[in-house]
Amino acid sequence: MSRFHMHVVVENLDISNRFYTALFGVEPTTVKEDYIKWAMDDPSINFVITSRGHIPGLDHVGIQTETNEELEALRARLAAAGITGQTQKDAACCYERSNKHWTLDPQGIAWEVFHSLHSIPTFNDETSEPAVYGCCAPDLGSVGCNRQP
Repeated sequence: MSRFHMHVVVENLDISNRFYTALFGVEPTTVKEDYIKWAMDDPSINFVITSRGHIPGLDHVGIQTETNEELEALRARLAAAGITGQTQKDAACCYERSNKHWTLDPQGIAWEVFHSLHSIPTFNDETSEPAVYGCCAPDLGSVGCNRQP
């Protein structure tokens, strides 16, 4: 089963934690000083809020797959439709290592399809600052916005 992913930058984690915990009706599955995640089956979503980011609001959206084969099938489906992107293998992103494929939608919103490999103890393995297009998105400027003429 794939799971929808949404990552939102918030101004206040405590206030946002209370709001989303009440909205979803469950406690978060991961709580860090700068990051909170709810991985739920109903609704099926991996929802993240973080205090790391340039501007509060929607950071990126995505689809989390259960296997690398599902990830590759999604990447191939995008490529077959002429949608360009960038692939990352064993990427340290937030508090997980994942295989990923990033692209931009026609509005310029960053999308990732990813398969999580395992958790890591520090944000981005403490190797980099949050990127312009997301907490760990590569520079997708060369991807364009996949706009149709």
